[in-house]
Amino acid sequence: MFKRLFLGFSILFGVVLLGLLGVGVYFWYIWSSNLPYIGVLKDYRPPVVTRVYSADGEVIGRFWEEKRVLVDLDVCPDHLIEAFVAAEDARFFEHEGVDVKSIVRAMIRNFTAGRIEQGGSTITQQVTKSLLLKNPERTYRRKVREATLSLQVERVFTKHEILYLYLNQIYLGQGAYGVQAAADTYFGKTVEDLTLAESALLAGLPQAPARYSPVRHFDRAKARQRYVLERMVEERFITREAFEEALAEELDIREREDNTFQKAPYFTEYVRRDVLERYGREMLYRGGLEIHTTVDLKLQAFAKEALLRGLGELDKREGYRGPLRRIAGAEADRFLEEQAGRFAEAPPKAGDTLEGLVLEVGDRGGAVAVGLGHEKALLPLSHMAWARKPNPRAAHYAAELKKRSTALRPGDVILVRLLAEDPPEGYSWVAALEQTPEAQAAILAMDPATGAVLAMVGGKDFNESQYNRATQAKRQPGSAFKPIVYAAALDKGMTPADILMDSPIIAGGGEAGSVWKPKNYKDTFYGPTLMRTALAQSRNVITVKLLRRIGVPYTIDYARKLGIESDLAPDLSLALGSSGVSLLEMTRAYAVFANEGKAAPPVFVTRIVDRDGRVLEENRAEAEQVISRETAYVMTDLMKAVVEEGTGTRVKALQRPAAGKTGTTNDLRDAWFLGFTPDLVTGVWVGYDDQRSMARNETGSRAASPVWLYFMQAALEGEPVRDFEVPEGIVFARIDAKTGLLPGPSSGRTVLQTFVEGTEPKEVSPEPAAARQGHFSEFDLGFEGN
Repeated sequence: MFKRLFLGFSILFGVVLLGLLGVGVYFWYIWSSNLPYIGVLKDYRPPVVTRVYSADGEVIGRFWEEKRVLVDLDVCPDHLIEAFVAAEDARFFEHEGVDVKSIVRAMIRNFTAGRIEQGGSTITQQVTKSLLLKNPERTYRRKVREATLSLQVERVFTKHEILYLYLNQIYLGQGAYGVQAAADTYFGKTVEDLTLAESALLAGLPQAPARYSPVRHFDRAKARQRYVLERMVEERFITREAFEEALAEELDIREREDNTFQKAPYFTEYVRRDVLERYGREMLYRGGLEIHTTVDLKLQAFAKEALLRGLGELDKREGYRGPLRRIAGAEADRFLEEQAGRFAEAPPKAGDTLEGLVLEVGDRGGAVAVGLGHEKALLPLSHMAWARKPNPRAAHYAAELKKRSTALRPGDVILVRLLAEDPPEGYSWVAALEQTPEAQAAILAMDPATGAVLAMVGGKDFNESQYNRATQAKRQPGSAFKPIVYAAALDKGMTPADILMDSPIIAGGGEAGSVWKPKNYKDTFYGPTLMRTALAQSRNVITVKLLRRIGVPYTIDYARKLGIESDLAPDLSLALGSSGVSLLEMTRAYAVFANEGKAAPPVFVTRIVDRDGRVLEENRAEAEQVISRETAYVMTDLMKAVVEEGTGTRVKALQRPAAGKTGTTNDLRDAWFLGFTPDLVTGVWVGYDDQRSMARNETGSRAASPVWLYFMQAALEGEPVRDFEVPEGIVFARIDAKTGLLPGPSSGRTVLQTFVEGTEPKEVSPEPAAARQGHFSEFDLGFEGN
């Protein structure tokens, strides 16, 4: 009976076991069918970071969808690999893809800990899940497929190859994929430089990057780091002494922003837009391109510093606009306490500009005591004198300014700059009054020979406005356009010694078909004027007459040869720069004069390399001769006269051969200075985005040329002084500054002028009485019918 019962149970058990086995085989067959092809892992090409480099190889921008930088396993320190193996898969080098022992051990550890501390998945399974299944669902079906694929992966790939995939693919928080991106994100390092403590901390992140984030939850991250180090001791990767040292090591962890973009933000953004347009989003953000550019970071820093300095000076000339706000009582106390808290973490230093609270004002507008947290700064009268004499832009502005006091009062929150001066007793600092400029500016520097854009700043603060005023803004260049007209006139047969009549002109081209009466800057007419003098002194009327003489269509075509691509008004107002152009276009045009008549297109990107090292493009500008070398040199000489004796005399302080031209538009809405030395051409624009007028007398000479000068002084410091090379076919002749002829016995001031050979004057200046006699053509008299 017993035997029969036992036999029956055995048969039943066998049937059930076979049934379960059959069901298991059935589900295994169903779930493991149609598995992904593991061969795709051989061509592992995840999204990687695109990097933009300056001319000297420094990273100035990174673009990504997944912040990942692929790194070879050979450069990873042993303790980094051991930390991940100990934490995630201690038997990685022993199992064949699935580790039953580790699964059981993890279950026991998690049960005793009361929480999930350890996972049962192997590193191979994690690679499979991330790269092949890509399905976050937690089901038995996915687990079976994951295990099956892992076994296959282990048969095809080496352990070294699997670790390479794992350490480059895994997400480690803060947007970082892979160990290299994580090392940079958390520690600002490459993987080669990671310490044991840092490696252990990273190895603790894969289980729950957000929960164990060292930025958000440092205590949790430290606890997880301890666990990883303990596992490394258990697996005999490190000694107990190394464990103690790593655990005690201070970690410099903070939320590191990617500040590379801030080194040349307007330049880098220009490059980003260009590459995005030409290569597409996939290549830019996922393709791991290496984009090599022309920007010189040293010159870029000089350009930004010069721009901010010039805007600060302009802003002070325009007057003090009053305090940022007024506070009193509890609000004032809270302001100082909060500021003191910030200063405790980051103490202020000389050169910092920060907010301060006016505590008291000396008698009769004397020195001011300014509260800075728990300290005080002395603001002497000498360091705020600029605010006492506002320079209004117009009568209505002056009237508005009179309605409000410009004196400082207790309770005013103001901007002050801390100075490196010894403060008197009772004060911690000596300060100067500041205010944030409202005007904008742009500066662009090029190598005239190659077209390489070496520096570009499109505004005072990229974080405040990404609008690039060097490339996107189309502003009237005013008199800065005149050299193009004069160069065109030279090629039409005129010479620097020609006498032109500066007298009233009535022309068409006004609004709605009305007549137009152009005038000079100071509403004065100067009579017979040397062409050289007309450009140096920026005479408007003479330039209009020149344009009328040579023809508007001819001049527009001439401007196109120099690189001006914007629409140009087909009327005589073109002579005075009435058509909007970009700073890039104008700088490019002036580069032709500096480069002996050859035009090199602007170059921002020199080379683009893809992730496999293939060169996608390489740009070497080929300059084209667009005007003669002789014309370019004569124009350079004429613009040297602008610097030496004309509207650009401020830049004589450069103390080296330089040529350039100022530009100012109606109602002082735009101020320009474009100039060059033999090796560097730079353009500057200053104005308001809303096109309102600047203060009185804020011309190109006063508002823009100082910015150019500050930049060029810094850029050329230590460089050898070099003059412009004189081409063949150029002759020098000393001429009478009034008549343009060779000096005679009665000549006064004379100038040394260049000419294209054969066009130099041959006649000697006549006696004064004879010089007064002459014939003026209709062109000279200045009348034109509608």
